[in-house]
Formats: sequence, C-alpha cells, structure tokens
Amino acid sequence: MHQQKGKKIFIYLFLMILVGSITNFKLNDYEIFKIRNIEISGLTNLENSELKKKIKNLNLNNIFLLNKFKLSQIIDSNNLVQNYEVIKIYPSSINIKIIKTKLLAKLNKEGKTLYIGSNGKLSEYNFSKIRLPFIFGNPHNNDFLNLKKKIAESKFSYEEFENFYFFPSGRWDLQLKNKILIKLPENQINDSLDYAFDFMKNNNIDDFGIIDLRIKNQIILND
Repeated sequence: MHQQKGKKIFIYLFLMILVGSITNFKLNDYEIFKIRNIEISGLTNLENSELKKKIKNLNLNNIFLLNKFKLSQIIDSNNLVQNYEVIKIYPSSINIKIIKTKLLAKLNKEGKTLYIGSNGKLSEYNFSKIRLPFIFGNPHNNDFLNLKKKIAESKFSYEEFENFYFFPSGRWDLQLKNKILIKLPENQINDSLDYAFDFMKNNNIDDFGIIDLRIKNQIILND
C-alpha cells in the first residue's frame, strides 16, 4: 500500500512537470527519476553481482522509461532463473526478486558437465558439491522434465533414483540408489512405475538387479 501511494505521488509529480513544461520537454532531463540503485536478490552474492553488471550495461536512464523487454532479455539469459519480479521504487530504484531454479540432474555434453534445472535450462556452473542423479544418453530437456513429472505422479520419490538412461527410441531405464535397474516401456510409464513399486514392496528381490517392464503386463527379473 505504501509503495502504491508513493507511486501515485511521483506520477502526479511527473504530470505536473509535464503540464508545466513550456518547450522541448524531455523526461530524461529530470535527474530525480534517473535509476541510481539496482538491488537483486535470490541468487548467490556472486551471481547477483554478475547479473547487476549486465543490467547496468544497458545504461538504464529514467524509471518511467524503463525498457522492460531489454531488462527481461538480460535476466532470462541467466539459466539459473526460474521466475522473477521487477519492482520499481520511486523515484530512482528498482528491486529485482529472483526465484532460483531447482537443480534436478546432471549430464555430459561435449565433454562438459551440465546441470538441468526445473526451468528446463542447462547451466555450466560448478555445482559439484550438490549430489544429483546423472543422465546418460542424449534426451531433449523436455524429455527429462516429462519423465520427472511422471515420477512425481507415481508412488516413487524422485530422490530414490541415482541414474537415468535415455535411449534413441525415447525409452528410459531408471536406476535406484539401491542399484536396482528398472527398464520402462516406451508408453504407460506411470502405470509401470507403480507396478514396479508395488512389486518391490511385496516381494523379496534382493537377489535381482533388474526389473524389466518392457513387455506389457509382465515383470522379468534378472540378476
């Protein structure tokens, strides 16, 4: 409410200046509205600082003439950003609040270890201290996000998995942290995951390392 009142006051002030101007009025001539302070929160201090430098390079001038498109391009270029909000604090500050993407897994591409976030983007930052499952193969980012969604809808917890293996056919094998490998069919993944969960819960499979569900209505066990 306080921010809205402050905004109205400066809008009224702006209108008074506009109406009171006689010739060659230029909004950029009024230093009071020049953006002097940019605050960013939500990332690490280093990441916030790097993003602020890029935004300052836009040479932002008047708070009323803020180029939202260019600002969005800069923020969206950081693959760690899930969502964000830009708040104008009149007369001369902007506050950018960022929600950081949740890192889901890591994979190797062209010799580099990359990290895929819940926003579907890949990051090259070094998150070696964070334990994440590894993706083998070459899936599209959406292929993995769709699999993640199906796991969330199943009786399994995502945190139970250690590795994901993607095949060119679009099929997945999932390895649990207890080293059991679940071979999924190309379709009906949700039903297959629940089938595997119930089977493991109700049977002793300590002597087996593979649960093969690729044939409909069948479970094949291998060591």
